[in-house]
Amino acid sequence: MNVRTPLLLAALLGLAATTPALAGDDRVRVTLTNITAGQYLTPALVFSQDRHGMPFLTPGMPGGAEVEQLAEGGNTAPLLDKLMAQGHLTDFAKVPGLIGPGQSASVELMVDENGAIGLAAMLVPTNDGFIGAHDIMPPRGQGGTTITLAAMDAGTEVNDESCASIPGPPPCHGEAVSAADGEGYVHTHRGIHGIGDLDAAEKDWRNPVATVRVERLHP
Repeated sequence: MNVRTPLLLAALLGLAATTPALAGDDRVRVTLTNITAGQYLTPALVFSQDRHGMPFLTPGMPGGAEVEQLAEGGNTAPLLDKLMAQGHLTDFAKVPGLIGPGQSASVELMVDENGAIGLAAMLVPTNDGFIGAHDIMPPRGQGGTTITLAAMDAGTEVNDESCASIPGPPPCHGEAVSAADGEGYVHTHRGIHGIGDLDAAEKDWRNPVATVRVERLHP
């Protein structure tokens, strides 16, 4: 696949503000924080599923077309379509903008009893780096719970670190999704090595790359 869809244009067209609740019996606030020094998180999809919800990624296995679109171009629409088709989605929300280094963004959504929270976003600038989770359990009582997320590699694109195959923001404005094949399976991302257009001293990281805090909201 060789699609030249600019990342920010895709964000404006496909990633709106929080969507009204579909179902559920309790409300939670989910706060995503970027703890890297030089990477951005693309507009994130945050969702809740009932206890029968399926994982959308399995480390060590191929990620599929939905993970490819997410990890190479920040496009979460195919993943949302898949979750809705599976029939276990309780609610979802979309963070409307990029999350820069040291920044946080919060959304609110409904969650079923015994349901779980998930989220997905791309790391930019990377070839196919992303964060993803599908089994974050909300706290049972007052307060909140916080987890950390490592960067994952979708294994769908060669990590050439070339801006020709990495979408924006600056320094890159390349392809959102490229035809080049990667390792073929989802694995822990190895970071930026400075072999192409990216400066490792500025853009590299050491896992983890994000924190997620879930707080149950009471009337």
